[in-house]
Amino acid sequence: MADWNDTQRSQQQGFGQDFTGASVPRTGEVFDAGLRKHMLSIYNYMASGVLLTGIVALMSYTSGLAETIFFGGLLRWIVALSPLAIVFAMSFGANRFSKGTLQIMFWAFATLMGLSLSSVFLIYTGGSIATTFMATSAAFAGLSLWGYTTKKDISGWGSFLIIGVIGLLIAMIANYFLQSPALHYAVSAIGVLIFAGLTAYDTQRLKNEYAYLRGTEFAGKAVILGALSLYLDFINMFQFLLQFMGSRE
Repeated sequence: MADWNDTQRSQQQGFGQDFTGASVPRTGEVFDAGLRKHMLSIYNYMASGVLLTGIVALMSYTSGLAETIFFGGLLRWIVALSPLAIVFAMSFGANRFSKGTLQIMFWAFATLMGLSLSSVFLIYTGGSIATTFMATSAAFAGLSLWGYTTKKDISGWGSFLIIGVIGLLIAMIANYFLQSPALHYAVSAIGVLIFAGLTAYDTQRLKNEYAYLRGTEFAGKAVILGALSLYLDFINMFQFLLQFMGSRE
């Protein structure tokens, strides 16, 4: 509440003066500058992670490693499940790990995701992958901007979206055995909507969390964990969109 009051005062009074008579920014303006820096750091990490994933995926495909992974039996499952293990470790062990350790884990995660996603080049044409990536980028930017700027409290979306993700996983596992085309497209459509909602929700959540994290030792770790959340939103939305927009080889 103190930050809100400071912000209000800064909006009403503008700049104050120090003992020399020079204008100095009020607390609210310092808070806003800190928030912008915090969110920019999150987006920089997230974008760098996506870029690393894309580079690794493309290099794996051009080198032939993607085929080895995709048709490698046990290797395929190791590459697919390793990123999930890192996500759980980062999420539940953040308090125990140092910021440096979390950084290493984030880059390792992005690299493993690149190996895992290299298989899309074996299934879809390069043009359709590029088109889907650009569409996902535009949608992500718009949704994240809305989540950051909206005055509407969307924190209530969280529980429904998490339930949706759980339901989505159950449906995907079920369709692994059923092989139903109709269920496949339904899962893809619902997946796009869920991760579109999570993009806006996570952006607002990360913005609101800054008020409690600023100045704390955990703030640096929160940047990496926030980047991980937005990265997962982006990559999942991309994969589900690709099932609609992708042209198969």
